[in-house]
Amino acid sequence: MDHPRPHRVGEQLHKEISALLLKGLKDPRVGFVTITSVKVTSDMHLARVYYTVYGDEKERADTQKGLDSAVPYFRRELGRRLRMRYMPDLVFKFDTSLEYGNRIESLLRQLNEDRHDND
Repeated sequence: MDHPRPHRVGEQLHKEISALLLKGLKDPRVGFVTITSVKVTSDMHLARVYYTVYGDEKERADTQKGLDSAVPYFRRELGRRLRMRYMPDLVFKFDTSLEYGNRIESLLRQLNEDRHDND
């Protein structure tokens, strides 16, 4: 059964983390980051924050290190803004779904072009 409260908390965390990133995280390792989704476990103790970053593999690795080191800052600021009894632990994960979707789209486009070439 899908619990509505973790979903609502995830949406609020998404909004607040995005705002904190816009306001400016002072870590130079963190590049142009977009939060794609936040999934909160049903017991509300863990929040997986999925993000994408503009850049190459080095930029992605640096951003991951920067976000991981900023977890205490995010938890402190989110605790002040949301006033929850317990602030979930934050785990930042790179979102590979966009790359996967782009790969599927390019394969379909290539298949369609091959079909037109054979006709």
